[in-house]
Amino acid sequence: MAIGTIFARMTAQRSAPLGAFLRSDDATVGWTISDRPVPYPDAVAAMETHVADIHAGMARERVWLVEHPPIYTAGTSADRADLVDPDRFPVYETGRGGQFTYHGPGQRVAYAMLDLNQRARDVRQYVAALEDWLIATLAAFNIRGERREDRIGIWVRRPELGLGREDKIAAIGIRVRRWITFHGVALNIDPNLDHFSGIVPCGVTGHGVTSLADLGIAVSMAEVDMIMRQEFARLFGSTTDEPLTVMA
Repeated sequence: MAIGTIFARMTAQRSAPLGAFLRSDDATVGWTISDRPVPYPDAVAAMETHVADIHAGMARERVWLVEHPPIYTAGTSADRADLVDPDRFPVYETGRGGQFTYHGPGQRVAYAMLDLNQRARDVRQYVAALEDWLIATLAAFNIRGERREDRIGIWVRRPELGLGREDKIAAIGIRVRRWITFHGVALNIDPNLDHFSGIVPCGVTGHGVTSLADLGIAVSMAEVDMIMRQEFARLFGSTTDEPLTVMA
């Protein structure tokens, strides 16, 4: 069965049951980290190829951790009015769900290419599992990340900045083809937060954007990667290192 390829702003109403997205077999997920910025078009092309290879039984599932040069990406629900400064950075149309998002140095982007045929054919619960992954990663650094039913992504309460203020610390945007996922999540570690001012991030006004560094957590990308891998294994299954040359 082929499902629609685009899922926009799918907000999970509950946490995914622990183990809901573990495979029924003992297959491991490839874990690849690019050690240099990856141009966005190259990343999309590589994901497209890998998803096709998974479907053909020629490749294992993979999580690919990257950083991008400063860019804006427009999801399938993007409102052009939310592109405040269109000349600031390159703007790329993308098939993932969601609206406008910034990517750049200091932000960890994790592209998850997982076969839901081998897990659970439930996109809503898959999004919930991604949220759980981010929330657990933040908890390891004593940050309480929260989901919101009316807003996609992971949010941090900032009462010191005003009554009801919440800042977004992580974005989620996915695409699914033949029940195989791609695109994924973006966690702000220490990006230039001013770069978000060229867009209305994810179409949400009245709230801001934050990062681990902005919250006073001085942590390296490698430390965050280690925790992300640990929490991914708990929710999705064990991983194995894949060479950089596979994806970049």
